[in-house]
Amino acid sequence: MNINELTIKQAYDGLKKGDFSSVELTKACLARIKKRNKDINAFITVTEDLALEEAQIADEMIANKKQKMLTGIPFSVKDAIDVADVRSTASAKILDNYVPSFDATVISNIRKQGAVLVGKTNCDAFGHGASNENSMYGPVRNPYDLDRVAGGSSGGSAASVADHMCIFSIGEDTGGSIRQPASLCGIAGLRPSYGRNSRYGIMPMASSLDTVGPMAKTVEDIAILEEVMAGRDEKDATTVDNEVPEYSKQLTANSKQKLKIGIPKEYFDLEGMDEETKTIVENKINEIAKLPNCQIVEVSLPYTKYAIPVYYIVVPSEDSSNLGRIDGVRYGVQAQADNLYDVYARSRAQGLPEEVKRRIMIGTYALSAGYYDAYYRKAQKVRTLIRQDFERVFEEVDLLITPTSPFPAFKIGEKKDDVLAMYLADVFVAPASVAGLPAVSVPVGNTKSGLPVGLQIIGKRLDEEHVLQLGHTIERL
Repeated sequence: MNINELTIKQAYDGLKKGDFSSVELTKACLARIKKRNKDINAFITVTEDLALEEAQIADEMIANKKQKMLTGIPFSVKDAIDVADVRSTASAKILDNYVPSFDATVISNIRKQGAVLVGKTNCDAFGHGASNENSMYGPVRNPYDLDRVAGGSSGGSAASVADHMCIFSIGEDTGGSIRQPASLCGIAGLRPSYGRNSRYGIMPMASSLDTVGPMAKTVEDIAILEEVMAGRDEKDATTVDNEVPEYSKQLTANSKQKLKIGIPKEYFDLEGMDEETKTIVENKINEIAKLPNCQIVEVSLPYTKYAIPVYYIVVPSEDSSNLGRIDGVRYGVQAQADNLYDVYARSRAQGLPEEVKRRIMIGTYALSAGYYDAYYRKAQKVRTLIRQDFERVFEEVDLLITPTSPFPAFKIGEKKDDVLAMYLADVFVAPASVAGLPAVSVPVGNTKSGLPVGLQIIGKRLDEEHVLQLGHTIERL
């Protein structure tokens, strides 16, 4: 095994023992990026010089017995997340020259541990998409099949981890943007509960749904990262003050605890679901049912079918508000024009891709006078019903298991012109987002053609602990 293929835990142990240095580990990741990024297009910006400087500092920390869990370990960051003094484009040309002066809080937490940043990863522009084809820097290709998508919107982060260009990555999940690409690329990815991780420094898409979370090779790595990332942040009023559990220590601490796991029938009756994907997930559920501490029961979430229409009213509405600040005047690329209106119009026309424009227009319409009550207000009412649906079911069960995606990675361009078919790619991941619940995608097998398939575990609000415990158990099966 090459050292860039290690997990966080393995890399930590190797660095501690002196089997290799952080500089050597970083160079191995950078070499992989140079070899593969031209084919996969996972990175928009590679921070080679910065990475080698940070790796040298990390080696000094290790030599001085100041090593922490992430010290010296190379990672990547989705380009819609701010990193100080590193270009952060959100995959939109309007921010092509934008360089933040500060780190997002979660990135600051990670860098304080001495982790090594190797670059910023490609994504659907501003997080708008489920295939990573809406980037103005070209689509990300799936490491398992270069003709297929990596998923979105955090496709570059998923591909960078799956192809061993880094040890872990930090993505953003509004409606499935961590879990869906994690499933399609065969890695683990966690959407934390809304309020568990700070959103400060995350380029806002839909503020009432946005979360930031870890993407890694194992659930154990996810647990390690979430311990570092989570917590109250005075810069984000939505963060909760609850104590952050020691997730990594709890993975096996309660291995004999009885878990009642619900299987929502609505997630397996979807018209158009890939049969091979369904079979792989059902086979894994049958394995879980044989575990002495797991009881499987069927449950119903009748409002699940409304999650996608609710999502695609609420999100564009909040998009249209949040993206008002992207005007080509205060920062970013400015188009030349004779008057202020044309500066706005031309900058946005040239600097925003089609999907972003589509969502701004839909959202502006849904919020406009005469339509607000019929669309946005009604969507929020149905959103409450979806959340109550989950609350009712969680009175009966501890966790829920569903497929992550209704199909494996599809071919680039296959759904590009069918907007509704693309939106349905998030049909299994959107409900937990709408309800603000934690959910993790865990790889559980491959199709006959070798494409990864993921299984999703959804938990009660702020109960990432049990979500990760079951994910770790499934991984070990």
